[in-house]
Amino acid sequence: MELGEATRVEERAAAVADAVCELADTATPTTWSTGAVEDAADAIDMLAEALASIGPEAARVLAAVPAATAALRRRLDLTATELPAPRPGRPRRRGLGPGWKGVQPDAVTEVTGPTECQ
Repeated sequence: MELGEATRVEERAAAVADAVCELADTATPTTWSTGAVEDAADAIDMLAEALASIGPEAARVLAAVPAATAALRRRLDLTATELPAPRPGRPRRRGLGPGWKGVQPDAVTEVTGPTECQ
């Protein structure tokens, strides 16, 4: 990992930690909506996946996290297919993160003529 990438990871991890502290300070048993629980459970899963990239030992330790968040969803009668109500503002972004370079022009093949689906 390059020094610049390590710095970005450290900055983002610090931002996540700050956001979690703010959430913990404001959350009470009555302030959790279905969407908020789903978002938090998804964040836990994604953080575990990110931390698992440290190495095989980290991946083994964190392998139980998805089962734990799935159990939470089941106990709260949430399903993975349940869609939260749309929220105003910027939608959450997944995949194709900051390192995505877009479609490279030399990788696109030109279609010359009609094509048929079979």
